[in-house]
This record gives sequence, C-alpha cells and structure tokens, in this order.
Amino acid sequence: MSETYKESFKVAGQQLVEAVKKLVHEGNVRRVTIKHGEHTIAEFPLTVGVIGAVLAPLLAAVAAIAAATQECTVEVERIDKPAGRQGAA
Repeated sequence: MSETYKESFKVAGQQLVEAVKKLVHEGNVRRVTIKHGEHTIAEFPLTVGVIGAVLAPLLAAVAAIAAATQECTVEVERIDKPAGRQGAA
C-alpha cells in the first residue's frame, strides 16, 4: 500500500511557478497547497499523467498568485518516500 507524507518549503513569489513545474514533473506528487502565512491560497490535486491541457490553467493560476505575493509556503503531499531520504532530518 502506498504511503503519503508531507513536506513544505518557502519560496519567493517570482520562483513559485518554477517550483510548481518542477513538482509536477517529479511524478510522485499527489497534492500541492500554496499558503501565505496561515491562509491557504490555493490547493491543486495532481494525478499521474497531468498533461499540458490541464497544466496550462494550473500554471496560469500559480503565476497570478506569484504576482500577488512576496513569499509563500508550498506544501507538498507525496506518495512513497524516496529511499535516499529515509531518516533524513
């Protein structure tokens, strides 16, 4: 059975689109949540095989969020922890 785990990191507004693109291409991401402070701004469920037709509107929304924020936190829900990261702090 697949396990999920969450991680989060902070990014500057102008780096948000690139960070989300990278996450989409990793393939083991189930959900991306963008927060500003304690407030959730956007939450995107991702499925295996996200294609350009779905990705374009998602990235347009992320770009609009990036334009409106200086810094935000990206929370990522992943499937199956990578072997190289087990036990890492």
